[in-house]
Amino acid sequence: QVQLVESGGGLVQAGGSLRLSCAASGSIFSPNAMGWYRQAPGKQRELVATITSGANTNYADSVKGRFTISRDNAKNTVYLQMNSLKPEDTAVYYCTIRPIPAIYGMIYWGKGSPVTVSS
Repeated sequence: QVQLVESGGGLVQAGGSLRLSCAASGSIFSPNAMGWYRQAPGKQRELVATITSGANTNYADSVKGRFTISRDNAKNTVYLQMNSLKPEDTAVYYCTIRPIPAIYGMIYWGKGSPVTVSS
């Protein structure tokens, strides 16, 4: 089993910055992809960004140019640096990890970290 623990969420003003961290532990498979999803009240969960063990990244259009995903493979930790935050970024952010190549249904989730951006 794999455990994911997020940290760094909180309240921030619009235009500000916040950095989320997620540490994975347990039976971690390699190579893998780690990433962040988010879900706002009344909205569907959406993929924010992903990063592979080889540091290939993908971003949702809504965060491109503002957010940066990175990772420390030695620490099995993924980060999400969020700059120029907007109220619409308010959501619960979930950390994920999956194997590469992907196996259908095999994805692990953290418990989520709330991020609130005030206007």
